[in-house]
Amino acid sequence: MELIKDFKDLWRGVALALIISVPAWLLGKQFEVIGGPVFAILIGMALGLVLRRRADVTEATAAGIKYTSKKILQYAVILLGFGLNLGEIAKVGASSLPIIISTITTSLVISFVLCRALHIPKKISTLVGVGSSICGGSAIAATAPVIDADDEEIAQAISVIFLFNIIAALIFPSLGAMLGMSNEGFGLFAGTAVNDTSSVTAAAAAWDGMHPGSNALDHATIVKLTRTLAIIPITLFLAFWQVRQAKRAAEAGEGTGAAAGTFDIKKIFPFFILFFVLASVITTVFALPVAVTAPIKTLSKFFIVMAMAAIGFNTDIVKLVKTGGKPIFMGLCCWIGITCVSLGMQSVLGIW
Repeated sequence: MELIKDFKDLWRGVALALIISVPAWLLGKQFEVIGGPVFAILIGMALGLVLRRRADVTEATAAGIKYTSKKILQYAVILLGFGLNLGEIAKVGASSLPIIISTITTSLVISFVLCRALHIPKKISTLVGVGSSICGGSAIAATAPVIDADDEEIAQAISVIFLFNIIAALIFPSLGAMLGMSNEGFGLFAGTAVNDTSSVTAAAAAWDGMHPGSNALDHATIVKLTRTLAIIPITLFLAFWQVRQAKRAAEAGEGTGAAAGTFDIKKIFPFFILFFVLASVITTVFALPVAVTAPIKTLSKFFIVMAMAAIGFNTDIVKLVKTGGKPIFMGLCCWIGITCVSLGMQSVLGIW
């Protein structure tokens, strides 16, 4: 009976997110440099402007929209783990690790410094820093539930990452040609300096179009997958940090544990991250074939689009625009920092 009641409460909001996500998914396939998640947020925000004015619609869809933006986003991250064969990625992408570690560190340091200097909210700073340094939308999707970011913070971070994805995909192939980069060098550059997987693919494919037979796309994809592995230590670190902060608050009689002065790790720790890691381990240990993992990865991406549709629907676009200046500046600084460090490290290591 409880399950039936939950379904009655949730289905309208979930259905609305699904309706938004289908055209967003199809548009994302046609315009891969933009991607389905961005289209979902934009369509969701546009519909939200109209439909959220009606109290009956807001009330009927609220529970399902919240479920989609929180729970389905977590399910998407878990399924994402089935696309990571840790052994193969580590073996092929090991040579790129010094540059990957350097660029990730650069982005996180820049976001931390600017968070303090410009008084940018911590959660937005974390999402922009992680999204810039690891893998754009997927990293934001994995990190947001861990730090309990709200829908507007997620939408803002995705918007910032999208902006610099587009710029990178458009200018990096010409920049690489101007700098006289080799095919391998550009693949490494695209894989370490472009935020989102779709934009990495777009930039590397454009390079291959300019240099027939170069296969920079294959190299860039492997480097990007290696970079994606950073989701695991980063999210686990953030999870344990959240647990530590919550425990301190409970001991001091503050925050969510104030009333009882108690601390319950089951309510704080994001266990879906452990399932994400388990999925990666299963894929690695059992060497799951592409025929098995590919449909799961596709479902994961669709779930992310659904979650972003719900997030967009819940986002106040006017507030987003008004408060977007500082996060965009942070994204710009992270992007420039990553680009310069990637090129600098390649020069030092003689990979050009």
